[in-house]
Amino acid sequence: MTARVPGSKSITNRALLLAAAATGVTRLRAPLVSDDTLAFRTALTGLGVRITETGDAWEVTGTGHGPVAATNATDADDADADARVWCADAGTAARFLPPFAATGKGRFVFDGTDQLRARPLRPLADALTALGAEVSTGPGGALPLTVTADGLTGGDITLDSSFSSQYLTGLLLSAPLMSAPLTVRARSLVSRPYIDMTLALMRHFGALTEEHGDGAITVHPGGYTAADLTIEPDASTASYFFAAAAVTGRSVTVPGLGTGSSQGDLGFVEVLRRTGAEVEITASATTVTGRPDGRLTGGFDVDMGNISDTFMTLAAIAPLADGPVTVTGIGHARLKESDRIGAVARNLRALGIHTEEGPERITVHPGAPRPAEIACHRDHRIAMAFSVLGLRTGGITLDDPACVAKTFPGFHDELRRLFPGAATPQGI
Repeated sequence: MTARVPGSKSITNRALLLAAAATGVTRLRAPLVSDDTLAFRTALTGLGVRITETGDAWEVTGTGHGPVAATNATDADDADADARVWCADAGTAARFLPPFAATGKGRFVFDGTDQLRARPLRPLADALTALGAEVSTGPGGALPLTVTADGLTGGDITLDSSFSSQYLTGLLLSAPLMSAPLTVRARSLVSRPYIDMTLALMRHFGALTEEHGDGAITVHPGGYTAADLTIEPDASTASYFFAAAAVTGRSVTVPGLGTGSSQGDLGFVEVLRRTGAEVEITASATTVTGRPDGRLTGGFDVDMGNISDTFMTLAAIAPLADGPVTVTGIGHARLKESDRIGAVARNLRALGIHTEEGPERITVHPGAPRPAEIACHRDHRIAMAFSVLGLRTGGITLDDPACVAKTFPGFHDELRRLFPGAATPQGI
């Protein structure tokens, strides 16, 4: 079976910003259309970037420089006017756009939903302050965040990256718009594959970058040049369909996601290989085939720190394994859309599954899940992960099935299309 997986959110939002900062017109083909990417796109248009839709592509007319706040004001001559940027639930908008604004001129106010306000921004705010921007945050170093900008000169900084790699990505994406080189030393970096993706996309748009032996990264000034890009399928979203193949004993192929992928989360299929699934990755596609009886092998520990967006996919199906499964290295997942370790553990216990958790780990023991309502916490990944378990377990209900719209509005329809004879969560 071939799964219709939409474009990568991570690539779509990075490419949107790069295209906005570039000189010229960029065509982004097959972008993800979801709540998060539309929020990011809307925020950019509010900063004066022109984005139009042409068929299945978005055309972005880049400014070649940072935004000017006055262009978003009623009086365009008022250089002190606020540009108010609504980030909705999109963490990428709250972390990528303030550095972009800091390379421009004026006063920018970023805000979002209560869920986004709960996510930390202090390391990014401190970095922008060190680079010369005037920055203030809301309670606890979170949104609302105000940037008073007059360009950034670059420099040499150390960045706390133990909470999220997105702080580093935000600085790197806007570094070519600074007037001098930026060198960043990321302390306790999590999710390194996302930085590799960021650097590859920056080079696609013409940036000059250097990676040093001590882990530091230097980006040189010079801006970006428009460069068309086709967005590959989202590897994090694909994880649910690959896991579904493993637990149903079927075969699922995702075309366009192969050996050349820049997404670290494709590494999830190697975790599925440890559960006994058959995995084939070619240049053009990835296929996962489950055992005929859907049996999973457990009894192992796995560090998923670099692919933490997929740990919930594994944890949700782990009760079906023949031994305990322990996932480690995922402490930063407690600071995502929800406390993902705690939320997954509580939902598994509600299903009657013996589950243990620590600050950076979760252990799931084998068991027969009983009917229960899954508390999604407005977190798309919790909803999608437990929907996969629902293919094997009757009586699972999601309290917020619509939250999948954050990254894949058509998720439930696609799951039903691929597995019409299997159980699906109630209430969808």
